[in-house]
Amino acid sequence: MIIRTMQRLPRQGLAAANMLQKRVLMKAYSGKTEGNQNSNSTLSVPEKHGIDVLREPNLNKGMAMTLAERQVLGVHGLLPPCFIDQETQVKRCMRHLNDKPTPLEKYIYLCSLQDRNERLFFRLLHDYLEELMPIIYTPTVGLACQKYGVLFRRPRGLFITIHDRGHIYDILKNWPVRNVKAVCFTDGERILGLGDLGCQGMGIPVGKLALYTGCASINPTYCLPVTLDVGTNNEELRNDPMYIGLRQPRVRGEEYDEFIDEFITACKARYGSSVLMHFEDFGNQHAFRLLSRYLDNTCCFNDDIQGTASVALAGILGSLRITNNKITDHKFVFLGAGEANLGIAELITLKMVKEGMSLQEARDRIYMMDSRGTLSYSRTDLTEHKKHFSKDMPIMKNLEEVVKLVKPTALIGAAAAPKAFTKEIIEEMSRNNKRPVIFALSNPTSKSECTAEECYTWSKNQAVFASGSPFPRYEKGGDVFEPGQGNNAYIFPAVALGVMCCGSIRIPDELFLAAAEVRESARE
Repeated sequence: MIIRTMQRLPRQGLAAANMLQKRVLMKAYSGKTEGNQNSNSTLSVPEKHGIDVLREPNLNKGMAMTLAERQVLGVHGLLPPCFIDQETQVKRCMRHLNDKPTPLEKYIYLCSLQDRNERLFFRLLHDYLEELMPIIYTPTVGLACQKYGVLFRRPRGLFITIHDRGHIYDILKNWPVRNVKAVCFTDGERILGLGDLGCQGMGIPVGKLALYTGCASINPTYCLPVTLDVGTNNEELRNDPMYIGLRQPRVRGEEYDEFIDEFITACKARYGSSVLMHFEDFGNQHAFRLLSRYLDNTCCFNDDIQGTASVALAGILGSLRITNNKITDHKFVFLGAGEANLGIAELITLKMVKEGMSLQEARDRIYMMDSRGTLSYSRTDLTEHKKHFSKDMPIMKNLEEVVKLVKPTALIGAAAAPKAFTKEIIEEMSRNNKRPVIFALSNPTSKSECTAEECYTWSKNQAVFASGSPFPRYEKGGDVFEPGQGNNAYIFPAVALGVMCCGSIRIPDELFLAAAEVRESARE
């Protein structure tokens, strides 16, 4: 043992023994996650010492520290004398979690764990990913964002406001990690299906980047969550004394665009042109426009548009094994014409074209409704993306009537309209199709268009169902149904890892089509 050797050394040999111990500890404190080693990196003992090591979440290992580590890092005596390996720590954490009565309290516990022992947090997430994903991500993260001001304890990530224009690069320099490879950022305008939560939307980038590590083993030090605070139009939040953001209406127009442009330019200047810029939960009026603006000159993607599209298409391709037909045989009705559904529709179109259809033939098989009714030629309020799917038909505002007229094979909802898929609609889908495809993709669970149980019951167990947030298994008459989950986490961590590994400087739409095809082929 190194410690016993030190005890026998003369005083002048203690310095040499200390150096030997430090070399032993280099690998343990090099800041790497298992499976993501970089052979070109230089290993180093942390500069922090003593109590500061225990206060640093990416250094603190708690009682898993060996005696040698405790002595060299100056924490000997600052921890109980017992040595507990990480496996036992994980069991202790799960016992704590299981004692928490609500998902929100479990979320708070996991946040506190990440704030004090990052290694243990990610080990726990790795070992219990399926169980913990609904806690750190949807649906629980939605409630956490709504209560973020009250729950706020320790900052995580960067908060950059519209008033920081002209100094954004300097703020990025305040982040302690230089080698950032992925930035997940939001302006908080459209958090899940909950609307404008302003600065409190930070829970989304933090949760997404935790899944970069939990699902793809990406080194967490490579990941930077950012909230761009331009104000909020949520008056209730602005008047809330616990709100943590700017208490002003949202900035729009040229000033907003210049702010976003400065931020992206600063990130590329600071972290390199291949830094991954992950747009998250931007409002409809900005999401497509910003993605189009930066798609060809920045390594970026919008998960709400492209990630959702990829995982939904993977689900549709998977359903073909049950419905025994081709995607070109399908006819789709979409409830909602926002980022998610338009992204899905565009990717379905791309797949149909790849299967031999013309672009117009593919678009003709897709019908969409937004809050003002079907996308029809007579409407003058349609954006360019919506015009792609407009039809020569009267404006219809009743989904059941649309389903009766169009007779779709697949019904997809991402409108944050709870209970919109009624008993009558699902029964109509079942009369027209032996195995109707029904995806209720709105998040969180409270915003879902229908529950799994409702869908299976009303379709007499014939529907091919998927949801955005998890639903429990459904049992009836001895049959057990496992509801599919169209969760973006099945796509975006792998996309990020692939982009980082190849050093890509742009991400074409075809990559998300390939991801959907690979995702589905992996299930076979």
